[in-house]
Amino acid sequence: MINQRGTAVWNGDIKGSGEITTQSGTVKAPYSTGARFKGEKGTNPEELIGAAHAGCFTMFLTSILTKDGKQVKQIKTESKVTLDTSGEVPKVVKISLSTEGEVAGLSPEEFQQYAEKAKENCPMSQLLKAVPEMELAAAKLK
Repeated sequence: MINQRGTAVWNGDIKGSGEITTQSGTVKAPYSTGARFKGEKGTNPEELIGAAHAGCFTMFLTSILTKDGKQVKQIKTESKVTLDTSGEVPKVVKISLSTEGEVAGLSPEEFQQYAEKAKENCPMSQLLKAVPEMELAAAKLK
């Protein structure tokens, strides 16, 4: 088993701010309600989930391609996390993945199949199954 940690510290009331850090120390970022809801400078939980999901999906996709003997030059993925703030409480309602790869000897249809497998099986996708909608919006080869 592998355990990884993230930490958040919040100062003050809801108009305050805080800092999110990772165990490795590579992420140390301010966050606030302004960054989350108003586009102000800083990070927010949805952005971090998107980055974690994109990283996990990309690593998983690369892994299954490599295990099948495919020559991967590069995979680039965006994970867009949609937060609906119209109700009584904000809810993550959608995650949309878009990925582009440079993989030798692979057809667009094959890449699509690998990307779908990664979307269903990477650890972050498994964790995020509670989100009402998760789609692979695009999977294309360069």
